[in-house]
Amino acid sequence: METSEIERFLEERACQINARIEKYIPRRFAENSILFKIIPPRYRLDFEALNKAVNEPLWEFLDRGGKRWRPALFLLIYEALGGSLTEALDFAIIPEVIHNGTLIADDIEDSSEMRRGKPCTYKIFGVDVAINLSQAMYFLPMIVLSEKSDRIPHDRARRIYEIYVQEMINLSLGQAIDIAWHKGLIRAEGLTEEHYLQMCAYKTGTLARMAAKMAAVLAGANDDVVEKMGRFAESLGIAFQIQDDILDIAGEEFARGKGGIGMDITEGKLTLMVIYTLRNACQEDREELLRILGMHTRDENLRRRAIEIMRKYGAIEHAREVASKLVEESWSIIDPLLPESEAKEKVKMLAEYLIQRKI
Repeated sequence: METSEIERFLEERACQINARIEKYIPRRFAENSILFKIIPPRYRLDFEALNKAVNEPLWEFLDRGGKRWRPALFLLIYEALGGSLTEALDFAIIPEVIHNGTLIADDIEDSSEMRRGKPCTYKIFGVDVAINLSQAMYFLPMIVLSEKSDRIPHDRARRIYEIYVQEMINLSLGQAIDIAWHKGLIRAEGLTEEHYLQMCAYKTGTLARMAAKMAAVLAGANDDVVEKMGRFAESLGIAFQIQDDILDIAGEEFARGKGGIGMDITEGKLTLMVIYTLRNACQEDREELLRILGMHTRDENLRRRAIEIMRKYGAIEHAREVASKLVEESWSIIDPLLPESEAKEKVKMLAEYLIQRKI
C-alpha cells in the first residue's frame, strides 16, 4: 500500500469515526442526546451553556482534522483478530476523543500558540473553557461502554474499564515527566535514551496501547495476545512521537501548523535528539544547546542554531533509526499471532506510514 493509499484509508476511517463521535457528543446537546438518556439530569438543564462551553469548542477543534490513526489502529486490530468493523466503530472513538482532549490540555501547559494551523483552543475560548473541556473529553467517550453494556460480555466490559483506568494514570505520569523536563526541574545531562522511551511509553504510547488492548479484549483475545498487541501499539506511539520531534526541527510544512520550525526548542522540550546530542556533544556545544533550551526563545535564528548543533552529531539520523527499530521489533512479536488477512497487512502498512510521514 502506497503512502497515498494509506492516507486515503485514514481519511475514510476519519469520516466514520467523526460520525460516531457525533452520535455520542453531538454538535449541539439536546434532551434526546444519548448522554442524558444514560445520565438524566434531575432538574432543568441549561443546554445553551453546555453547547457554548463544551460542544462548540470541541467540534471547532475536531473539525480541524487530525489523522485519526489511533481509532484506525483499533479497528484494524479488531478486524485482524476476527471481528467485524461495524461492531467496533463506537468503541474506537474512546482513544480518539481522549487524545484530542490531551492536545487541548497540552497547549495550555506548553503555552503554545498554534495547533493544526489555527490558534489553540484556549486562545479562542479562554483557559477556563479549555481546561474544563479537556477534562470532559477524558470521560465523555466512555459512555459508549454504558450504552453498549447489554451487548458485550461483562468480563470484557470490566477489562475495558480496567484498561481505561490504568492507561489514564499512565497518561498523567507521562505528562508530569514531560512538564518537569521542559520546565528545567531536573538536570537534562542525567537523562538517558531509556528515560525518554519510558516517558513516551506513558505520554504518547498510552492511547495507542489503550486502543490496541481494548480492541483485542473486545475481539475476545486471551490475556497474552492483549498484552502483546498493547506493546506493539505502544511502540507505534513512541515511534510516532519521535517522528513528530524530527518533523518539528526538519519538516517545514509540519512546523508551519505549529507556528514555526523548532517550536519544541522554544518549549524547552528534551526530545530523543536533544538527549542524544547532550550525551555525545563536546562541552561547548552541550552548554550552548542547554542555554538555548533554557531561554524558551522564539528567536528563529537561535532555534536554528540549536537544530544545527543536533544535526552536527547525527541526532536526527539516530532518532530515525530508533523509531524504525522499535516498530520492526514489535511487529516481529505480533506477526505470528495474526492470521493472514487484508486487515493484518494494513496494520503493518500503517505502522510504516507513521514513521515515514512528512506531516
